[in-house]
Amino acid sequence: MTDVIAIVQARTGSTRLPGKVMYPLNGRPVLEHVVTRTAYADSVDNVIVATSTEPADGVIEQYAPTFGAKVIRGSESNVLSRFEQTVRKYDSDVILRVTGDCPLIHPPAIDKVVEAVRSGSADYASNITDRTFPRGLDIEAFSRESFEQVISVATTPAEREHVTTYYRENDDEFCTINITSKKVFEHDQYIDRTDLRLTLDEADDYQLLKKIYLEIDYDEILPVQAAIDLVDAEGLAEINESVRQKKI
Repeated sequence: MTDVIAIVQARTGSTRLPGKVMYPLNGRPVLEHVVTRTAYADSVDNVIVATSTEPADGVIEQYAPTFGAKVIRGSESNVLSRFEQTVRKYDSDVILRVTGDCPLIHPPAIDKVVEAVRSGSADYASNITDRTFPRGLDIEAFSRESFEQVISVATTPAEREHVTTYYRENDDEFCTINITSKKVFEHDQYIDRTDLRLTLDEADDYQLLKKIYLEIDYDEILPVQAAIDLVDAEGLAEINESVRQKKI
C-alpha cells in the first residue's frame, strides 16, 4: 500500500491578514478545519503541519497537535526546504500539498488528485493547472521520486518559496495530470465554479467563511456542496467578489 502524507503549509505571518490560520470558524481555528478535512480523505495516512521557526508561529506548534497534526518547523521563506524536512522525517511515496487557509478543502477532491499519483499515472497532479474549482479547494500531489528531482534542481527564490512552481514551469520533465471538477461533482451547480472564493486571504473572505460556518449545521465536516448552496441561495458571493488573488 502506498503511503501518503499530507503537508499543510501554514504560518501566522500573512501580509494581508496576519494570523488568519488561527481565526475562529464556528469555535475552531481555520487550521483545525483544514487539518480535520484533509485527514478525512480516505487516501491520506498522515497529516503534518509545516510552519516556520519564527516566534509568532509557536502558536501553531502548540495547538496543531491538539487537533491531530504533527508539526515541522523550518525556514519561513524557503518553504521547499520545510517540505524536504518533512519528507525526510515522514517517509512516504506520495506527498499531498494543502495550504492552511482553505477551511473548505474537499476530501473527495483530495482522493482524486492523490489517486492520479498513487496509481502511477502522474508524477504531479493537481486541480489548479486548468482551474475548474472554486478558490480554496486547491490540491496538489506529487511522487517522492519526482520531488527528489525538484529538490535537486529548484534554485530560484520563487521555486523555493512556492514548492511546486518547478513542476508547473517545467512540465515537459514530468508526467502531469489536472483533475477537473467534473471528475469530483455530479451536479452542474458545483462544476466550473471558478466564480467563487472559498479561501481566506482578506477580511471579506473571512466574513463569507464565518457566515457559512455559522449558518450551516453539520456533523464531522461541513460539506462544500452545502456551502455553495448557501452562497448561491443568499447571493453571498458578492461579499468577497472584489478580493483579488495574490500573484506569485
